Amino acid sequence: MAQDRKYIQTVALKDVKCFALHGYYPEEQLTGIYFLVDVVVEFSRFGDTENLQHTVNYEILNTIILEEMARTQKMLETVVKHIIDRCLDHYPFLLSATVGIRKLNPAMPGQVGHSFVQLSYKAV
Repeated sequence: MAQDRKYIQTVALKDVKCFALHGYYPEEQLTGIYFLVDVVVEFSRFGDTENLQHTVNYEILNTIILEEMARTQKMLETVVKHIIDRCLDHYPFLLSATVGIRKLNPAMPGQVGHSFVQLSYKAV
């Protein structure tokens, strides 16, 4: 029966491009660089599928990303944690959340396309 089915919904934003001043070194916080942010969340699907109150609004996810990317941090590890924490605060029913940030063309020897930091949360 359809009532007995358990559905897991995924909502995601990929490649949200942001110019930000994150970086460990003071010059990184002055010059800035482009980043790409991915957020993927999962939750048990419930209720009316046409009701925005029964899902994760990816416009809210985008707002969280943009606000956290605008808050300069030394470490991307801090930024990904803040994004996940805010997603969980807004949507406490999440079963999992994964946030990844790619720093495009980081200033280091050689040709590096991007550096990458990712953090995941899983409900117990």
